Amino acid sequence: MEHHALWAAIERLAQDKGLSCSGLAKLSGLDATTFNKSKQFSPDGTPRWPSCNTVAKIMIATHTTPLEFAELIMREL
Repeated sequence: MEHHALWAAIERLAQDKGLSCSGLAKLSGLDATTFNKSKQFSPDGTPRWPSCNTVAKIMIATHTTPLEFAELIMREL
């Protein structure tokens, strides 16, 4: 899995559901800034990955299966 593909899949999921990334975060019970571009890398440039818990929350909130989410990731590779 590639860092950019996972983050792009989250953005695509939000878009497909008619939401902003902030709206997806709020719908999922997360802080509205969870998916901000500034959170994708630490200050030293190290990639930050969303936790499994975060990914699970957005899949539950959007009724997205693991296979559907994996397909979103695969589209970005």
